[in-house]
Amino acid sequence: MSKANRDRSIPRRPLLWLAAALLFTLPPMFGSLATWVPCLFLLALAMKFWMEPKGYRLRFATLKLMLAAVALFAIFASYGSLKGIEPSVSLLVVLISLKVLEAHTAREFQVMVLMGWVLCLCGFFLSQDFGIALCLLAAFALLLVALIQFHRGSSPGAFWPPLGVTCKLLAQAAPIVVLLFLLFPRLNTGFWFQIRDPRSASSGFSDRLSPGSIAALANSSDIAFRAEFPGSRTPPPGPMYWRGLVMWRCDGMEWRAPYAPASISRLPRQSPSGNTIRQRITIAPHGSRWMFALDRPFAIPPGAMLARGDYLWCVQPIRKARRYEVVSSPEETGKQLPPYERKEALELPASISPAVRELAQSWAAQNSNSRGTVHSALQFFRTQGFRYSLSPGEYKKNDLEQFLFHRRVGFCEHYASSFATLMRLAGIPARVVVGYLGGEYNDLGGFFLVRQADTHAWCEVWLPESGWTRVDPTTVVAPGRASLDLNSFVETRLASGQMEGRRSAFVTQLTRLAIFTKFRLVWETLNYEWDTRLLGFDADVQEVLLDSIGIASRGPFFLIFEILVVAVALLVSYFGWMHLRTRSRIDRVKALYERFCRKAARLGVRRDSWEGPSDFSRRAAQLLPDESELIRQISNTYIALRYAPEPGSIILDSFAKQISAFETHRR
Repeated sequence: MSKANRDRSIPRRPLLWLAAALLFTLPPMFGSLATWVPCLFLLALAMKFWMEPKGYRLRFATLKLMLAAVALFAIFASYGSLKGIEPSVSLLVVLISLKVLEAHTAREFQVMVLMGWVLCLCGFFLSQDFGIALCLLAAFALLLVALIQFHRGSSPGAFWPPLGVTCKLLAQAAPIVVLLFLLFPRLNTGFWFQIRDPRSASSGFSDRLSPGSIAALANSSDIAFRAEFPGSRTPPPGPMYWRGLVMWRCDGMEWRAPYAPASISRLPRQSPSGNTIRQRITIAPHGSRWMFALDRPFAIPPGAMLARGDYLWCVQPIRKARRYEVVSSPEETGKQLPPYERKEALELPASISPAVRELAQSWAAQNSNSRGTVHSALQFFRTQGFRYSLSPGEYKKNDLEQFLFHRRVGFCEHYASSFATLMRLAGIPARVVVGYLGGEYNDLGGFFLVRQADTHAWCEVWLPESGWTRVDPTTVVAPGRASLDLNSFVETRLASGQMEGRRSAFVTQLTRLAIFTKFRLVWETLNYEWDTRLLGFDADVQEVLLDSIGIASRGPFFLIFEILVVAVALLVSYFGWMHLRTRSRIDRVKALYERFCRKAARLGVRRDSWEGPSDFSRRAAQLLPDESELIRQISNTYIALRYAPEPGSIILDSFAKQISAFETHRR
């Protein structure tokens, strides 16, 4: 293809490769950007295929400026600001969309490829999920295919060779990439990074528990954290309550945690005498400071403190995924309740209806100890027709009487908050704990996957003989919830007809098939390995790796020098091997052509020293008219092989067959 023709339009086949590459950059956009941004991107790609054959394009500078201004205003209207990663990436996507409609020359096609690679990098700013990484890797490779196809032209049968060349280039680059990944000094804590506004991060709960706040997450499949138990492939016995926040301030059915949690000194705390549980947790970023541990954490990780209420509180907001180890104990280590803590655990809201107050006081009057009062309250929830529902309807913070005596339908936060308030009315110190309950065990990866849907709230009451004791009124209303994650529990209730499903029966049966379950477990295991092995490869892990292979860390500059030496040695070895390989093939081409010249000399056509391959073949074809077509083929193949940078084995074998055919033709 001549330069003039190439500048008039972009060939269709490279444009197809480019469009395929840009489509693979869409998944992170739909998950993070305003919906109209990726839709505009798709529309621009579709219009390009309609415009290009007709010679249409976005020509007028005034129209381009007007469209850019409208897009800028739309971005500001969608995000409320032009600062931040989402508005910036949205602006880049809009500019690429306009460039797609404008491009028509070779230079502009190359600019689009470069902008596509920048878009791949921006995709990692939006998400570092394993699936997103696969999409962006495919986009990166297809952009390379598009560039190779563009420079090779659109000759017939040239569809697959660019793919082969791309795979070869990526395979050649892979050793250098692996070397740099393993040995290049870490200047940060790993490959997890979060450039987005931390306020936009979501979590399964907040420091305020209100009616409906947890029920809204019942259908969320977002991952909260993954947990494994080092040294054991089996889960610990009993229900798994993952402690997150402890809430003290009561306002009816609404509870709130302290704004600034008070730290507990670890020096006077004694090691629990019972069984301890060691966990390794990989928590997803949520922009706040809460961390999670099974039961009551004891040996806490670096960068965290143990807050009053026995829960973990991170020193810095968690804006990127974090991996930590913690040791917990199911036992309560403190047997004394300080006076200020007792006072706070008995505070009541200003507005409590007389009926609710009378109910709680009747339990206290019937029982001589706190444990009996707790039992009476649980019996009330068990026998008075309370129901567990994912959609209990709307409650307000002062609707405690409405919930207890009239509607009696709720989710875990309704039962935990109301039970804790009733206990305070009965004179028993109480508080609400928010965290997660259960988790799905992955047999392949040996870890528990805890989703946002597993968010749970329960109550803790102070009993003189046992200290702070967990009481979960939800398990009284919904038996079996404590032993299963929410999804499994809901499926069990649906199968027994105790709950109404929101999904069709066909979809439910399809998700229960063994092949889909196996695929889901494999995919979750790959995601976990991606997060822990690659994204979690930080400076500490690298130091352990260097020590294990006998390369002590002697500072980043010395390590960079070592990497450069190894990389140069690999490159020199590779280019030397390629040179020898190419040279041997060229030598074979030359030997075959000399065989042809010797045979032609025996037939009376001797090659003069000044003749090139074209001149000699032209004279040989004239003197040997019966073999003229074969001679021309030999000459064309020889010229193609002689000046090719790396002769292919297929065409080389074809050239050998042509020489053999010429030698046997005149025998």
